[in-house]
Amino acid sequence: MTIGRSVALFVVAAVFEIGGAWLVWQGIREHKGWISIGAGVIALGLYGVVATLQSDDNFGRILAAYGGIFVAGSIAWGMVADDYRPDRYDVIGALVCLAGMAVIMYAPRSH
Repeated sequence: MTIGRSVALFVVAAVFEIGGAWLVWQGIREHKGWISIGAGVIALGLYGVVATLQSDDNFGRILAAYGGIFVAGSIAWGMVADDYRPDRYDVIGALVCLAGMAVIMYAPRSH
């Protein structure tokens, strides 16, 4: 699997997980109702499916690496969906997480 395809899968997984959690949040905290909650639960399930499409066989490695995408994606989602404005420490932290993700997932390994 190419790095590009792997990154694309991580991004799709992030949209499903972050979007699903946001929909549940909207349903409960913002009183948007059960349709929002149900859509969120479905999206969270799809996140789990997309995560299995990574070529690496190590569940822990994939989920650990995905954590970096989740951190950066959550900040980006907040900016778009909730008008959140990250400060420099949010940005630095997200970049550190993305660097960690790249090391965990794409470092050359002897198998």
